[in-house]
Amino acid sequence: MPDIVVAFFVLGLIAGIVKSDLKMPGQIYEILTILLMLSIGIKGGLALYQDGDTVVWSHLLTIMLLGLLIPCVLLPLLRKIVKLPRADAISLAAHYGSVSAGTFAVAWALAGSYNLTIAADATLYLVILELPAIVLMLAYHHWRSGQEGEGARMSAIWHEAFTSRGVILLMGGVVIGWLYGPAGLGSIETLVTNGFTILLALFLLEMGLTTAKVCWPLPMAQWRLIIFAALIPLILIWPGVLLGFYLDLPLGSILILGALSGSASYIAAPAAIRAAIPDADIAKAMLAALGVTFPLNVIIYIPLLARELAATQMG
Repeated sequence: MPDIVVAFFVLGLIAGIVKSDLKMPGQIYEILTILLMLSIGIKGGLALYQDGDTVVWSHLLTIMLLGLLIPCVLLPLLRKIVKLPRADAISLAAHYGSVSAGTFAVAWALAGSYNLTIAADATLYLVILELPAIVLMLAYHHWRSGQEGEGARMSAIWHEAFTSRGVILLMGGVVIGWLYGPAGLGSIETLVTNGFTILLALFLLEMGLTTAKVCWPLPMAQWRLIIFAALIPLILIWPGVLLGFYLDLPLGSILILGALSGSASYIAAPAAIRAAIPDADIAKAMLAALGVTFPLNVIIYIPLLARELAATQMG
């Protein structure tokens, strides 16, 4: 049986495929997203409050470098094998170099289900991996395009990326949790602990509905892209896992890092790419990242990885 939060995603996916009238009001989804991101940040801040002296900043820098390496490796693959136009290849490289907050939340929940230890700085993995690939690919696009007079525009785009809702909520939550600790946050403890699973379940229900709209029926004319989106997360998970073992991270952190390295952004990257690269087809990126990679990660790849790491812990 899948983990309970994954079951909610499957329910939403099935409801969307059969054209059910089930839907979540837009405002409720926005509130869920804000609460979920803030809750993730606060959980990380509380861990830093309790074990902040265990944070190894060189590890975070190494993890950030992984986020910069992934789009550089994927770009020629997308151009030569998937055969995408340059703008679309840059867009997909940015999406897959960046990460998914929803995937992070599922990995965190699975780590808890299997009693895998999570390091105090694990929430920071999401923060430091979300933006570098996007910024790198945008800079590459403008360098290859040879556009002039784009400095101010790029500055505005980067400002929007670094001050995006996700980054502000995550970092704000981390700072609040770090400063106030368990005693100061006692009045909202239920939201951050037990409430987290409820928020994630409802968020994944909506993500299942959204995924069905994007991927059903599958546009088989894009078969190369679909195959890429199905296989690449299974490949990209392993650099994160191996790096986690190399850095001697706890198993829960390894699960989270592997899940993030195999994920693709469907929130931050589309907004930045749409503004900066108008020639890029965002529909292709959403098909790959949200329609194929996200469900496979949530339903198959990450639960399998969690079970393997749990077996390693028991052995």
